[in-house]
Amino acid sequence: MSSETSKTITRADLAESVYAQVGLSRNESSDLVEQLLDEMMDALVDGDNVKISSFGSFAVREKGERIGRNPKTGVEVAISPRKVLVFRASHVLKETINKATQAADI
Repeated sequence: MSSETSKTITRADLAESVYAQVGLSRNESSDLVEQLLDEMMDALVDGDNVKISSFGSFAVREKGERIGRNPKTGVEVAISPRKVLVFRASHVLKETINKATQAADI
């Protein structure tokens, strides 16, 4: 898929989808999406994993200090330890994406 045809799904898009499919008001739909995202963020901040069945899981991982290299100058630089967010897609999501990609190629 080229970048010209790709679309970014926003919070507003999610809220609009909830509004259209569930029947809550637009404000209630927006609040529901915000509460869901806040709950996920709070869990990740607390060091918990977030697993959404048939979609994937989010986890925070610790990266240790290491030596990196500036690609322009070649100068070595110490990279501080930090936490990173990782997402691992479920096999169901991977299969769905692959099937959709194969169908588009036909």
